[in-house]
Amino acid sequence: MSEALHIVCPHCQTTNRVPAAKLQMHPDCGKCGKPLFTGEPVELSADAFQRQIERSDIPVLVDFWAPWCGPCRMMAPAYAQAAQRLEPGVRVAKLNTEEAQAIAARYNIRSIPTLALFRGGQEVARQAGAMDVNGITAWARSNGA
Repeated sequence: MSEALHIVCPHCQTTNRVPAAKLQMHPDCGKCGKPLFTGEPVELSADAFQRQIERSDIPVLVDFWAPWCGPCRMMAPAYAQAAQRLEPGVRVAKLNTEEAQAIAARYNIRSIPTLALFRGGQEVARQAGAMDVNGITAWARSNGA
């Protein structure tokens, strides 16, 4: 039997146990029935952010951004493409720093866009500035995603 991973649903925030061998099989949430991976970045609230980074057994890549930020908007399509490439081995998410100012302050986010990679609830890597899809995926993979 393969090892089960904890995967937090991006829709209802329920923690699911998914056998590692079945990650590629498009698993659904046991509670809400929606897909655990959509191939798109997950928009996180402050509560969902904590739950995703603390309870997920897979790495969580977070784009700290704001709606008024030109480089953030410019990078958004590339980040969406990166989600298609990185999932299901990585949860790809976005956190609006205007709506979650306390989290941005706690993680000392000084410029946006900033990508941060979390594993086991801890930040393991950070990169500020807009990147293209190849840069995002290469950076994430080079840091263990």
